[in-house]
Amino acid sequence: MANPADIALEKAAQLEPLSDDDAYALLQIPAEDIDALCEVAGSMRDAFHGRTLTYSPNVFLPVTNLCRDRCTYCTFRRDPGDAGEWTMTPQEIADWSRRARGTGCVEALICLGDRPEVAFRGFHTFLDAYGVSSTAAYVALACQLAVTEGLLPHTNAGLLSRHEMAMLRPLNASMGLMLENISPRLRDHGMPHQYAPDKDPDRRMKMIREAGELRIPFTSGILVGIGENEAERVASLLALRRLHAEHGHIQEIIVQNFRAKHSTAMADCPDLTEPEMVRTVALARLVLGGEMNLQAPPNLSPEALPCLVRAGINDWGGVSPLSIDYVNPEAAWPAVERLRTVCRDEGFALEPRLPIYEAFITEEFVHPAMLAPIATLRARSSDPGRSAVQ
Repeated sequence: MANPADIALEKAAQLEPLSDDDAYALLQIPAEDIDALCEVAGSMRDAFHGRTLTYSPNVFLPVTNLCRDRCTYCTFRRDPGDAGEWTMTPQEIADWSRRARGTGCVEALICLGDRPEVAFRGFHTFLDAYGVSSTAAYVALACQLAVTEGLLPHTNAGLLSRHEMAMLRPLNASMGLMLENISPRLRDHGMPHQYAPDKDPDRRMKMIREAGELRIPFTSGILVGIGENEAERVASLLALRRLHAEHGHIQEIIVQNFRAKHSTAMADCPDLTEPEMVRTVALARLVLGGEMNLQAPPNLSPEALPCLVRAGINDWGGVSPLSIDYVNPEAAWPAVERLRTVCRDEGFALEPRLPIYEAFITEEFVHPAMLAPIATLRARSSDPGRSAVQ
């Protein structure tokens, strides 16, 4: 009798959905058999997405790096008065958005720390100066400025309430929140999220579920290499799969690998190896199925790009011609031409996309206020003579 891992892999090869037991059975496949996983994962991707990979030309707008959480691997967050503390003014947001639009960007990635007004009383003074009462309201102002300058916002502002997401929906093409991991163990003493209340998996799942109820096209994903095990990675993917099955709103899943950084508590922790990252991506494709858009950041695995293609991704995520990755500032974005070469060598075309995937550009998922901005950039990106995307 065939073992459960072989049965699960054969089901995936036949494009049959895997049960939870099938997903865990795949973990029995030996690490050295990564080619078998990739072959099936790549074929599954091809069946649903063809031979085209995508990316989103974007500008990373770090609205503020003040944050009440203290993850032990993070160099993005700052306290007031720290070197490098930065909260963007409305003028800076508008200026950066205008410059980004001029370089062909279509997405404004609105990213910031979690709820600084809760941790730092002085942040209220900054908010008051611009006539807003909360960080979420300031994010809304940032989104409006980006839209005015011709970009489509994608907001990842950490944990937001249902009310806050409803407020931001008319100003965003899509929104996002990384689950990171479903295991509460990572919040235990000595673990990376011990001092990060907003990384509680139940709270993050609640927000992702509420985004579905609000019909917001949503991005989520897992962060791998921070102390979790493979079974916890699969459990996290299955949790996201269940939410998507309930609401149909998760437009893409990111598999993001941890990168150790100097001056953090996890500075000496080893990065995920290339085979581990590739295996995780392939498992994600098999668990999530062929239809899901699967992404791996190219700046975090620059030597593994061909292998990531073979493992079943169909998207590279945001790639900026203007801004750095402020969360991973040591990891420069690859040039689009390099991604194009990698794709061509693997037999794929590379095409730009909007921060909302085509299947979600419907009246169900797009607020009426965003229909016109999306239509404008959609039309320009399909017109070779007036391409908004480069």
